[in-house]
Amino acid sequence: MTAHVHRNIPDSAGLNVWHMDPDYADLLRLYLGAGMFAQVAPQFERMGGLVGGRLEKLALEADRNPPVLHIRARNGADAEWIEKHPSYVELERVAFSEFGLAAMSHRPGVFGHEAKLPAVVKYGLVYLFVQAEFGLCCPLSMTDSLTRTLVKFGDPDLVAQHFDALTTQDFDALAQGSMFMTEQVAGSDVGAIETTARLVDGQWRLYGDKWFCSNPDAALGMVLARPEGGAAGTRGLSLFLLPRHLPDGTRNAYRILRLKDKMGTRSMASGEIALDGATAWLVGDPGQGFKQMADMINNSRLANGVRSAGMMRRSVNEARFIAENRTAFGKRLIDLPLMRRQIDKMTTTAEQARSFVLQTAQMLDRADSGDEHARRVLRILTPLVKFRACRDARKVAGDAMEVRGGCGYIEEWSDARVLRDAHLGSIWEGTSNIVALDVARATRREGALDALDTHLQGLLAEVDDSEGDRAALDGARVRAVDLMREVAHKPELESEVRRAASGLYNAASAVMMGWESTQLARQSNRASGARMQLARDVLAHKLSVRDPLARA
Repeated sequence: MTAHVHRNIPDSAGLNVWHMDPDYADLLRLYLGAGMFAQVAPQFERMGGLVGGRLEKLALEADRNPPVLHIRARNGADAEWIEKHPSYVELERVAFSEFGLAAMSHRPGVFGHEAKLPAVVKYGLVYLFVQAEFGLCCPLSMTDSLTRTLVKFGDPDLVAQHFDALTTQDFDALAQGSMFMTEQVAGSDVGAIETTARLVDGQWRLYGDKWFCSNPDAALGMVLARPEGGAAGTRGLSLFLLPRHLPDGTRNAYRILRLKDKMGTRSMASGEIALDGATAWLVGDPGQGFKQMADMINNSRLANGVRSAGMMRRSVNEARFIAENRTAFGKRLIDLPLMRRQIDKMTTTAEQARSFVLQTAQMLDRADSGDEHARRVLRILTPLVKFRACRDARKVAGDAMEVRGGCGYIEEWSDARVLRDAHLGSIWEGTSNIVALDVARATRREGALDALDTHLQGLLAEVDDSEGDRAALDGARVRAVDLMREVAHKPELESEVRRAASGLYNAASAVMMGWESTQLARQSNRASGARMQLARDVLAHKLSVRDPLARA
């Protein structure tokens, strides 16, 4: 009797994603230094195991069971609350409490470390976490960013009142954050905001509707509003801290009208709210709200780029695992030329984003330490990574679904969920057009392009030129910087801003990977040659003129 052999679909469930991606450890060691890396590497390994196992299961279950808004108790009493699925709550506990991802940039003590941890550690762990769950990363980054903005601009007494709750790892005592800015008439055009702030008996009261509010039941929200009599446009806006509950325990005067039925991030609640004279506290100086909120938005934009980079890495991991473990036409998929080319293209794009994220996170730490040059570099790196990585994630996630084939279209796998979530990055915190224009604005008004150019030249000076790579990378840098500078300063060329921003991102990422290659080689690291080849691939396939009808 002949045994029947089952040829099951390859399934990576249960694998440690940290182990699946050994180059990541090499890069983190480079950016963190050997000492810091040794301290945090066990946490990355632990996160990698959770992502490939328990967190993946929780994320799938939370996606299938979105939050539900309850308006009244069964006896008719006003009892507005959002019911979150237990799987989502467990994801919250892991991110906020177990790993302290919203706390580690603001206070010592996370993982027993005696100081605040570097931004590379935080974003590096989020890069892994998002490979399982995207939706929760929005409340996570908003809590982190709200704390940063509050500490930077808020009255010391207001900061002291809320800091501990925002940064605690005690899950039951945690205060999550949110950001309420968008209105029906004021999306990208922030200056059109109609929400009004009135000063009543020494207390600010907010009136108006906010159209898209993620994490709407958060304990604290940052809100942009226009004080009565304030100037038109962004100059008349002020920033307020809105509590969900007042100090006496009563619920504040704003209502959650409904939850959004979204294409992606289904695990996390997004809603509409009506402010009916809600009590709020002024943050910073009146009339400076837009500038202050911009700090929070920029931090969220960086987080968006990190999430998109992480989802691309997850897509590459899955595609490569399938290609290496499935056969067709008598061969492994990875041995078929077209499949190999497809995965190589996905990998190049994902690695560009990873290098960009690590460089930007490192620049954030330097800027926060008072380095003015780093602040200006950060000012342009942030919209660049938000613009390009978030758009690239949609393509890479779609290609990964195709590699899995028909099963990738089935919701019991995560390909469809990742693809749905990937589309969000290029919308929230500014659409692609808005963010590309911000790159031009940073070039024109803040000298950010000049600072980035200086930074890239510094990296190039350390690139090994034994094979002529430095000259090729430098040529791309010069052309990309020149184009961005010209487009930014000529209003008639505004339609070219996206092309210029893409070129600058590609050239900068190639330089970054070339620099990484040399640094890794000095450490006798096996990954060094691969990163230089990635830089060459960017130059050849994304920055060179190619005849689409020419023979290869």
